[in-house]
Amino acid sequence: MRRSPLSLLASALLVASAAASAQAPAAADRPFDAVEVARFDEPWAMTFLPDGRLLVTEKAGRLWVQDVATGKRTRIGRVPEVVHAGQGGFADVVLHPRFSGNGWVYLSYAEAGDGNTSGAAVARAKLDLEDNELEDLQVVWRQVPKVAGNGHYGHRIAFDADGMLWITSSERQKFDPAQDMASNLGKIVRLRDDGSVPDGNPFTGQGDVAAQVWSLGHRNMLGIDFDRDGRLWVHEMGPKGGDELNLIEKGANYGYPIVSNGDHYDGRPIPDHDTQPQYRAPVISWTPVISPAGFVIYDGDRYPGWNGSGLIGGLSSQSLVRVAFDGTSAREAERFDMGTRIREVEQGPDGTIWLLEDGGKGAQGRLYRLDPRS
Repeated sequence: MRRSPLSLLASALLVASAAASAQAPAAADRPFDAVEVARFDEPWAMTFLPDGRLLVTEKAGRLWVQDVATGKRTRIGRVPEVVHAGQGGFADVVLHPRFSGNGWVYLSYAEAGDGNTSGAAVARAKLDLEDNELEDLQVVWRQVPKVAGNGHYGHRIAFDADGMLWITSSERQKFDPAQDMASNLGKIVRLRDDGSVPDGNPFTGQGDVAAQVWSLGHRNMLGIDFDRDGRLWVHEMGPKGGDELNLIEKGANYGYPIVSNGDHYDGRPIPDHDTQPQYRAPVISWTPVISPAGFVIYDGDRYPGWNGSGLIGGLSSQSLVRVAFDGTSAREAERFDMGTRIREVEQGPDGTIWLLEDGGKGAQGRLYRLDPRS
């Protein structure tokens, strides 16, 4: 693949930066101790309940309430049926912003379609903690269309300060749908909490699924969060090279698969972002990749210098990556070698950071609490 001089320079700087980051602090040099608290079978996501207990999803279709103080674990019944294959299964879990009053919990998962197809879905249900089950399950969103294969669902969930529901809908390893407005694959979706389309979405005039879309041209997005000023940040896995952290803007096209800072796995080149500046370039690009999964923008005070930082789990990089923000710019500030694949990052009620280890490729599905060192 021919690269422009600017592209070559940028790539060289990225490689140098990644090489420097690869010299990550050993466990003895980290500013925290990673304490194992529990183990799960292929865990994917977690969120804290108001009482300090933890909701944890497992890909095979299980939802648990974990008491992190006593170790007691309770399985929640009447969860939706999931397709558990490849990257598919039970995925994200997020509380409604007014959960204490309405009891709604939001879940994402892979569901079966006709034939051998599948697609991501998001449902909400009342969490009954007396009978330990979900009630009044309602599907509020689905990927369109359902397709064959078991990769790149995305289906991370977040709520903004106005109570709007945001969903990352990855392109299912089908490439072109990321640019097709007749599909919601490869898009970031903005909805009301009941799944209806709110006023102000950029493509409402096109109707149908296009009305859901906030931005397009995305690949595989496995982390979403808002910073203290309400800006939306989403990270996504690149192809062979070019993992991204993107600042999401209304109606913007992030270019995939037309441009990327990586290439296809079969060796076919993809032009870099700087060759077609009409597509929004990432704020940070990683080559070699970190395989980002899980994301929280930290607002606590338990770890000196971390307030306002983004914390990203690394799968292939087996790391916790700290990103420092400065308005609309960002940079990798630190990378901590965790020695295992990190699937999820969450902040607890007291400001403690919790990690979920992946459940494959040698990882054991452990739940870690990061205790700051004095």
